[in-house]
Amino acid sequence: MPDIEKNAHAIVVDWGTTSLRAYLVTRKGFVLAEKETESGGIQFITNGRFEESLMEAVGGWLDRTGKIPVIALGMVTSRNGWVEVPYAPCPADAQTLAKGTMRRTLPNGSDLIFLPGLTDPAASPFPDVMRGEETQIVGFGLADDITLVLPGTHSKWARVADGAIASFQTFVTGELYALLTKHSFIARSAGGAVDGAANWDDFNRGARLVAESRTPVLLSQLFSARTGMLAGELRAQDIRDYVSGLIIAHEFAQARERGWFVSGDHIGIVGNDGLNERYARVAPLFGLSAAQGADDVVILGALEIASNLRTAVEN
Repeated sequence: MPDIEKNAHAIVVDWGTTSLRAYLVTRKGFVLAEKETESGGIQFITNGRFEESLMEAVGGWLDRTGKIPVIALGMVTSRNGWVEVPYAPCPADAQTLAKGTMRRTLPNGSDLIFLPGLTDPAASPFPDVMRGEETQIVGFGLADDITLVLPGTHSKWARVADGAIASFQTFVTGELYALLTKHSFIARSAGGAVDGAANWDDFNRGARLVAESRTPVLLSQLFSARTGMLAGELRAQDIRDYVSGLIIAHEFAQARERGWFVSGDHIGIVGNDGLNERYARVAPLFGLSAAQGADDVVILGALEIASNLRTAVEN
């Protein structure tokens, strides 16, 4: 392990529903050490043992570094988490998010900083919400006006304008895919889960079907996963990739309909859920060029928000 006693500046904890990811980082965001606990998500915490679980994950680092800030984000700050931190409203920049933080002190005296989520009060029919993605957006950068897509269980399309996150919209693309491929005729047709590389030919086939349709119809086109297999055009083991292409392309089609982009735009793809390549393959089918965010955007975003804490308090 590198000389963490000398170089460690903070610990960033991305604490979601299913997992906990912790990063020991320098002032500039270089990762000195990292840990991931697949059973450390908030859904596995019993009897309010959040502090104990956190110290199990990062206590060894703190023993070596002494008092350094621990910055926590994600679903750990939701009503089902450790501390419910109210959402900051759009438009929001790093200073706005810093104003919404809440703090506690860990047993060794380190500041524990809980970052807020973000809400878009202007969304319809109800205000939209996110927790964690706003930190990734800050890490990607707020200097340039751009539309970003953040793939995931609940994908987000967000607009950065005038140095702030101006608005966003959620699409439950990943959750719909999981439901369909585990609890529907698609699951029965596809058989058991198959590990290995994606079948990009069938992924692209599903995506093109939607992109080239004058009026994409999700509820009808989904059934083509069944008829394609019956016609001998789709193999059972490739149905999941075909459906993935269908659903992600429908997300793009609906985002276009809601005004998030027009053909010819340049967008950003931000996230670390292993879905970026799929979104990058669909983007050109809708006339888009895309830049992918770096893997460390959540770390950079957390550090940027934390660096605004003093200014936020003074204002």
